[in-house]
Amino acid sequence: MSQKEFRIADEYPYNRSGPVRWILSHLLRYPHLPLLVIGTAVINNFAYSYIQVLIGQAFDVIAQPGWELAALLTVAGWMLAAAATQAILGLGRNYANEFLAQLIERNTRQELYVSLLGKSQTFHGRQRIGDIMARATNDVRSLNIMFSPGVMLIIDGALGIVAPVVLIARLNPQLLLVPSLFLVVFFITVADYARQLNPVSQAMREQFGTMNAGLAEAVSGIEVVKGNAQEWQEYDKFRHNAAQYRDYFIEQGRIQARYLPLLMFSLAWGAAFLHGMLLWQAGRITLGEAVGFIGLVGVLRFPTFVSIFSFNLVQLGIASARRILELINTETKLDENEAGINQPVRGEVRFEKVSFGYNGAPVLQNISFIAQPGETVAIVGQTGSGKTTLTRLINRIFDVDSGRVLIDGVDVRDWNLESLRSQISTIEQDVFLFSRSVADNVAFGHAAATRQEIEHAAQEAQAHEFITTFNQGYETEVGERGVTLSGGQRQRIAIARAFLTNPRILILDDSTSAIDSATEDKIQQAMRRISQERTTFLITHRLSQIRWADRILLIKRGELVDQGSHEELLARSQDYRRIFARYE
Repeated sequence: MSQKEFRIADEYPYNRSGPVRWILSHLLRYPHLPLLVIGTAVINNFAYSYIQVLIGQAFDVIAQPGWELAALLTVAGWMLAAAATQAILGLGRNYANEFLAQLIERNTRQELYVSLLGKSQTFHGRQRIGDIMARATNDVRSLNIMFSPGVMLIIDGALGIVAPVVLIARLNPQLLLVPSLFLVVFFITVADYARQLNPVSQAMREQFGTMNAGLAEAVSGIEVVKGNAQEWQEYDKFRHNAAQYRDYFIEQGRIQARYLPLLMFSLAWGAAFLHGMLLWQAGRITLGEAVGFIGLVGVLRFPTFVSIFSFNLVQLGIASARRILELINTETKLDENEAGINQPVRGEVRFEKVSFGYNGAPVLQNISFIAQPGETVAIVGQTGSGKTTLTRLINRIFDVDSGRVLIDGVDVRDWNLESLRSQISTIEQDVFLFSRSVADNVAFGHAAATRQEIEHAAQEAQAHEFITTFNQGYETEVGERGVTLSGGQRQRIAIARAFLTNPRILILDDSTSAIDSATEDKIQQAMRRISQERTTFLITHRLSQIRWADRILLIKRGELVDQGSHEELLARSQDYRRIFARYE
């Protein structure tokens, strides 16, 4: 089992060794539905093909001198029964196949979403959101279309070949000559068609992801685009990506335009007519058998025609499955550790010779310190020195490369990940809010909170006053990422969220940078109250916050060069005095 930060207990064991095996494992989760599709399709196609035989029998009836109406009505009755059987079972086949396609789409979406929730921050940091969204929407939808109508048409097409060939053989084995030759040519040309189409289908799906990723980035960063007058540059990029996507469609059209099976069928149908007439003239078959034979050969037109786009749908589905599997199968270094320590955290944090780097580039080197429960630790240093990275090792957003991070004397890797993170709260400068109500955003992480608890947390964070000015108060919907709120308002809602979850370890990463001094003073008073009961890490340039920290860690180029109180560092550390002077 691959490592994950999140998984569901009853996750179905899909075969992820390849796109086709993966699709089949989804299909075989509901074995009765494929059997129902195939069973109804068999009877449906034989019923339809047998109508052609009955038409031939009708010709034989009326070709006899003194034929009786009752005999013709009997044949007509059988034709009516065959048509009714075809219609009813065709409806059942379509229903079962559509139901199966919808189940596969739903399960695929769930599997992919659970997989994305279980990936590490390192994984998500490497991905383009637009490409992930293209795979989670368009590619997953392609799997549905692959089955309905793609696979259904292929099943119908295959049985649309088997049924008439079997009935032709029952009429007279000599009639199999032309259909057999046609089928040999048909399978050769279809295989060549699929071979040409496969790389184009894969490239189309990849280019769609690229185009969608560029679009998502431009729209989400529209403020930056407009602020730097880059509209034309972004337009050119999108136009270039869209043109490449169009070119793949044109190439697909060229391949389809050279589709030979339809031409081969037309020639085969003419040859079959000639062959049937020659056998009838020679007295080897009756006129009705000749008519039935020509009708059965005509049935082959449907599988020949649908193959031009049914195989394309399957190729696109397989290409989409391959892209989805690339995300699902990407390994993550972090693990949920369901069997790990699950208990209340006291708040002691210990770093023992910790080193960490991104993609081989060192960021932190040989960091060691101890934060006692209830202690407030400020982390200072120049931009890029590794302050934020250090705090992300505490809640296992990242795992150390060497050394250990311990909470209450237990390596963080030995904790149950959900238990660990549920007791640690982080407030960052770049606050993320969801497109939900203000109350839902405050209560995120504590869904059972009452309205009274939500409002109390907002009051502590100095957010209640501005929230009540909204027309709908706490039920006001904020825009995506909270764009309808100011930076200070977003930060105060995030602080209220942290107050409400009542964490044992609180990490404040420049969390009041967008708040005015008067409001910050009030928030700091509330923070001081709650920080007395929990371990708090401060990353800030505000001197007022640095001064009231119990301990200050001085980070320089990824190394802990000194630690102590404000007065101690001011007295002995030139680096600290330099940073402190810059803040002043």
